[in-house]
Amino acid sequence: MAIIPTALSPLSQSIDDMVPDKYLVLVQENLIRAGIYVKASDIITLMLIFGIGLAALTFVLFMVLGISPILGALIGFIAPFALILAWLFFAMEKRVDAIEQSTPDFLRQIASLLRAGVGIETAMEDISKQGSGPLTEELRRSVIEIKIGSSFEDALLAMGTRLKSKNLDRTFRMILEGRRVGGSLSDVIETVAEDLRAVLALKRERKANVMMSVMFLLIAAVIAAPFALGMIMTYSSFIASVGKANALADAAYTAASGYIIIHSVIASILMGIVLYGNAKKGVKFALGVVPASYLIFYLAGTLAMSLFAM
Repeated sequence: MAIIPTALSPLSQSIDDMVPDKYLVLVQENLIRAGIYVKASDIITLMLIFGIGLAALTFVLFMVLGISPILGALIGFIAPFALILAWLFFAMEKRVDAIEQSTPDFLRQIASLLRAGVGIETAMEDISKQGSGPLTEELRRSVIEIKIGSSFEDALLAMGTRLKSKNLDRTFRMILEGRRVGGSLSDVIETVAEDLRAVLALKRERKANVMMSVMFLLIAAVIAAPFALGMIMTYSSFIASVGKANALADAAYTAASGYIIIHSVIASILMGIVLYGNAKKGVKFALGVVPASYLIFYLAGTLAMSLFAM
């Protein structure tokens, strides 16, 4: 589905030609995983347009405010990419979570159809024709893959790999192993469904228990540390303005900015570890936490200077 005007189609086509296929495929897979069915080149085109436009705007704004316009242009250009990537990450996590929550009921339906004498491939196809939602979309894709030549095992495992869900991958492997060794497949699927339901309940409980820690890290990274350092830098500037200049003032501001960025990245990594047990997911949090914390740092300093000037 195209989401850009016809006038911008040549730019989108140029991106298709210039960007290596492996990167476009990677972006496209993540878009599909998030439930966004648009061309990867169209998304990249929109990010470039918004990035260039915002870079021009922040260049002028920072020049008026007496701040480095190059820094403003860089922030403006990066901001749309960071925001869209952060939104895409949360959209993927939300969709995968919705699929995981729906899977136990789907497995119980499969078990019921198997007891009625329906084959597992036919049962999956019948269920994919009913209802709506992200799980139904993934089932339809798997059914299409089976029809065009993939085996049932490959199509099922591909779903877990595509969604990057350890819970689903483990569930599907247990079902395939039960099918391979024989016995009552419906009973195996019923047991796996209950096991997955218990795992998901434990996951929700764990997330609820650590939420206070995550909120503490988020407040410290986005509000407390940036605001405190912003006020300290403002006080140093005020002292310099009344004739007691400090040679380290400029270096202190640079050091404070660096500290805010490093502190935000570390806090984001810790949030990823606490919430998901995965530091890489914490790096994705940094896409939103770092700009927000630096913005608070800057606004705190600007507001305080205005109060001192009154």
